[in-house]
Amino acid sequence: MDQFQEKPLSITKLLLERLFQAPDVKTYLRDNACHMEMPAFDRFICALCEELSLSRAAVITRSDIPRNYAYQLFNGIRKPSRDKVIQLAFGFGLDVDGAQELLKIARQAPLYPKIPRDIVILRCLHEKRSVWDAQNTLDDMQLTLLGREDKNE
Repeated sequence: MDQFQEKPLSITKLLLERLFQAPDVKTYLRDNACHMEMPAFDRFICALCEELSLSRAAVITRSDIPRNYAYQLFNGIRKPSRDKVIQLAFGFGLDVDGAQELLKIARQAPLYPKIPRDIVILRCLHEKRSVWDAQNTLDDMQLTLLGREDKNE
């Protein structure tokens, strides 16, 4: 990942400064276009596999996503739901910041520390727990399991 992706808060602050200093919006957009492009989700997760020296199969197994569905995500055939992105974050072993970045790249809502289900997920990511630990905690608290967003909502 490049410097822009490693420090999203600093680039956001920089872009805000540039926006307010630019003579007009068109100039700002032209001069900063390279910083506003989001990578394609499938390319990003493939690159993340390489960066973390993980095979797709290992990430898929650790994310507890059905294999066919997961390979469709890696191949860009499917767009991931928010839960699938979160499951992939567990599969990659990402921390909270990494999971939030992955959600942003997938154009999904971030995890919020005011929503009980998100609180459980955030805590599990922070503690580097597995997706199965997160599922067990969600189940214990009678919250919707990951991957069940379409079935229970």
